[in-house]
Amino acid sequence: MDLIKVAEQFFVNEKVAAYPKFKAGDTITVTYKIKEGDKFRLQNFKGVVMAIKGASPFTRTFTIRKISGGIGVERIFPFNSPFIDSIELNKIGKVRRAKINYRRNLYGKKARIKEKNFGIVAGEGANASASQASAESGK
Repeated sequence: MDLIKVAEQFFVNEKVAAYPKFKAGDTITVTYKIKEGDKFRLQNFKGVVMAIKGASPFTRTFTIRKISGGIGVERIFPFNSPFIDSIELNKIGKVRRAKINYRRNLYGKKARIKEKNFGIVAGEGANASASQASAESGK
C-alpha cells in the first residue's frame, strides 16, 4: 500500500474544516493566524483563487493571487491548515477554466474577471417589498 494512503487513513477520523464552496475565479478573503514570538495575530489575505489542487481533503491546496503595491503576490494555503481562522467568499467570478494561470501575464482591463449576476426572484428584494407596500396602501 502507498505510504500516502496509509497516512490519509490515519487522519480519516479527524474533522475536516467546513468552508464556503469556492472555485477558480472567485474572490475570497482568508483570515490566517500568524505566530510572532509567543503571540498570535490574525491577518487577512484577499485575492482571486487561481487554482485548487489535490484529491483528498487532507492534501488539497488552493492558490490565491493579489496585487500589492503593483506587484503580484501569490500564496498557497492548505485546506486543512489549523492556521486558517476563516474564509469569506466576496465575489463569484465567471471563468471557464479550473486553473487561471494565464491571468499572471495580463494587466489592466484584460485582467478583470466578470462577476456572476444572480437575478432577484419575483416577490423578493427591496423593489418587491416597496411594490407590495404601495399595493396595500391603495386598498
